[in-house]
Amino acid sequence: MEQYYGYFLYLLSLLTMGGIYAVLTLGLNVQWGFTGLFNAGIAGFFAVGAYVQAILTTPIYARHLGGYEWPIPLAMLAAMALSAVVGYGVAKICIRLRADYLAIATIGIAEIIRLVFKNEGWATNGPRGISQIPKAFEDLPQPWNTLAFVAMVLAIVMVIYLALERARTAPWGRVMTAIRENEAAAAAAGKNVERFRLESFVIGSALMGLGGALMAQYLKQIDPQVSDPLTATFLVFVMLIAGGSANNKGAILGAMLMWTVWSATEILTSRLPDEFAIRSAYVRIFLIGLILQFILQRRPQGILPERRPKPHPRLRGDRAPAANTGSTKQ
Repeated sequence: MEQYYGYFLYLLSLLTMGGIYAVLTLGLNVQWGFTGLFNAGIAGFFAVGAYVQAILTTPIYARHLGGYEWPIPLAMLAAMALSAVVGYGVAKICIRLRADYLAIATIGIAEIIRLVFKNEGWATNGPRGISQIPKAFEDLPQPWNTLAFVAMVLAIVMVIYLALERARTAPWGRVMTAIRENEAAAAAAGKNVERFRLESFVIGSALMGLGGALMAQYLKQIDPQVSDPLTATFLVFVMLIAGGSANNKGAILGAMLMWTVWSATEILTSRLPDEFAIRSAYVRIFLIGLILQFILQRRPQGILPERRPKPHPRLRGDRAPAANTGSTKQ
């Protein structure tokens, strides 16, 4: 019985981490999938959300900021807001850059953010990080506290999914697609390309901050290693590409699937001989890359490719049927 209970807790762990990564992947989908913004600094916005959540909710501690003891939902909103503000500042500087130049700039900014959190010990306790972070529903008995937290994460994913689906099929989403496909044509049609790109970047950054806030609660301890680019940037891109860029369902599927693979490879590599076990991280990266290569060979657009919204009847040139006057021509 205890073995099955262990499997049950492991399943809840997969759903929780998969849901948190789904939030990150949906945020990246707004930037990369909808608008074509190559943000390679996901780890920076993720770290901002995680540290804001930790600082605002932890009790007083002499080695870092804290003692505010904000309610957890309010701290999550603050984490999203500050991540959005940071994203706005980054976008105002870098939004005119294209493709690889934007990627280089965002990587640099994310590394600056990580180094600030690592070295400003008075605020973040430096490399030792922040512990004893309050977690939603942790006062409930086991396993109800874990079940409640999983339900909260999945509910957040569902709300974000429904909101982004509505946005994708709305005129806002159509403009984003037009900018991604042909920016010059969108500008010629009278669209403020820079403003739309900035909006996309800010919304995606806010969602990445929310993912960081959820991760801080789940782990109950954060340090600069949590925002490592391997797990906070590279893996998120793999999830989106494998699931299907510009497809919100694909973003969620990719997050759940690739996190399951990532977790399973950790179990497999732990059973390797000692000379390989010490290189387990490299083995896991190789396996993830191999799976991604297979998916791209078989389905270049991802498991769930993008589905364009149907054009409005007026744009198709359809006409309403003629009204029936009730009279016939003799």
